[in-house]
Amino acid sequence: MLKNTKKTEGLERSQKDNSNKKALKDLEDELVSEKAAISTNKQVSREEDVNDYGNIFAIWEFPEFIKHQRGKLWYVSFIIVFLAMLIYAYFSDNLLFAIILVIFAVLYLSSAKNDPVTMETAITEDGIFIGSKFIPYEELDNFYIIYYPPEIKNLYFEPKSIIKPTIVIPLEDQNPVYLRQVLLKYLDEDITKEEIPANEGISRILKL
Repeated sequence: MLKNTKKTEGLERSQKDNSNKKALKDLEDELVSEKAAISTNKQVSREEDVNDYGNIFAIWEFPEFIKHQRGKLWYVSFIIVFLAMLIYAYFSDNLLFAIILVIFAVLYLSSAKNDPVTMETAITEDGIFIGSKFIPYEELDNFYIIYYPPEIKNLYFEPKSIIKPTIVIPLEDQNPVYLRQVLLKYLDEDITKEEIPANEGISRILKL
């Protein structure tokens, strides 16, 4: 009798566990479906916004910045250079330089811990989208493409305003030949540019 009771309790417990697992699985499936629906709605809304600026020739996503892999040697070197510059600032009695160094180090090291945000860009008839910002072709002077896969695959736009920085967009898996053909309809190409800008090259080498 005792064995039958234990057996019955075991079966009930097993059925209850299975029921709980099924409920959790159903809840998980529902959450996944809701997440997919939200993502789809956002994409549809985004494409509708982009369509307000003419035909969409290309649309893709890219990381906001390159997250380099840095070892202990890199951090040791960074600290040595940082301390050397602080010592120079102290002996040259340059307090402002020392403050700028400290602020830069704090901001850089804190941001280096974060993963890059995924950005979205689109090439349209009237201009380009980067995130939620639209830049009409009228504000751009020219474009050029530096393509040395797999390390370097970038699209650059030079603004007409000299106070605005060069716009850099990683091409990811986009076809550079197709994008060049599209952009030539609206902008001049700077064919003199064959390498990435010096500041970008230094950042890559130093893993900044």
